[in-house]
Amino acid sequence: MTGSSYHPRDMMISSMRTDVATLNTGEFAALARAISSSVRALGLVAPGFRCPTRVLGVDRTMRRFTVDSAAGTVAGIVAVNVKGRPLAAVVADMIEGVVMLNQLSAVEAARVRSVLWQSLERTTSTAHVA
Repeated sequence: MTGSSYHPRDMMISSMRTDVATLNTGEFAALARAISSSVRALGLVAPGFRCPTRVLGVDRTMRRFTVDSAAGTVAGIVAVNVKGRPLAAVVADMIEGVVMLNQLSAVEAARVRSVLWQSLERTTSTAHVA
């Protein structure tokens, strides 16, 4: 990322146009930051994201742990495989990790999924216009 301007919106636009994700480490990190920012804006706990998973043959794993049992504070790490997978599948796994970590009800989970997808869509459409 030396010498060039880089923004997650640019990565999302170019990657959504292909059938298979070709995210490099920087692009994955930018996507994780964008999702995490939206999650925190919703007042939810944003997991740490990493790739790939440590389990062969599994596209998504999640570790959830209690940070402060008295306060009920939780944290977690969502790991997803990126290589050879459509970007939409990678994003869906990251969003589903947010839902799982926060143990959302079915109704709240549907709302959060929708808001997160829309936030990424707005990001990409804004970048396309700019």
